[in-house]
Amino acid sequence: MVDATPGRRTGTDEPAARPPLGERRRAALRLEIAQTAVRLFVSQGVTGTTGDQIAQAVGISTRTLWRHFPTKESCIRPVLTASLDAAAEALRHWPPETGLLDFLTESCRRGTLPRADPGVLDLIRMTHTEPALRAVWLQTHDDALPLFAELLARRSGRHPGDLRVKVHAATVNGALRAAAEDFAQRFAEDDTLSDDELAACLHTALRAAAEGLPY
Repeated sequence: MVDATPGRRTGTDEPAARPPLGERRRAALRLEIAQTAVRLFVSQGVTGTTGDQIAQAVGISTRTLWRHFPTKESCIRPVLTASLDAAAEALRHWPPETGLLDFLTESCRRGTLPRADPGVLDLIRMTHTEPALRAVWLQTHDDALPLFAELLARRSGRHPGDLRVKVHAATVNGALRAAAEDFAQRFAEDDTLSDDELAACLHTALRAAAEGLPY
């Protein structure tokens, strides 16, 4: 899973300029830190893992680690943002004739969205028992809301600050989070589940969101 996509395409379908080399190196280091933190958290728990251990495993100083992340728990953020970044990038190329539910589900089936990583699924399950990890997980989704609102506003011709747009963005965001958490739990019970199962889980979550509030 990646934290950023070099050379991603813009809404005009022209190749976008690659980020500066320093920025790409910084992103690569942040991703390596995140992947290492995930591995250590899963293998020895959050309490049993220190920032010093994460830094040593990556091969950097603890001071460098803290320059990139304020806490050891926040180190996981790059791996958590990958799927949201990919979903947002996919929505930039959402065909006018295709509904949102079908488009995101098919994107998952085609592999446009990141594949399910067992370590990240373990981490997502841990967010239910580790409050500090839960805070990072929820903050990651909260930070994605303005981007989803912007993309949906562009699609509908409304302003991103329109209440309906904000509600729809929160609904899509919540469905993505619920689908990820549900699939992570299912994967713990059956690690043979495929990406097709993840796509089906996403489809179910988005379909439920599209139903509104039938209560």
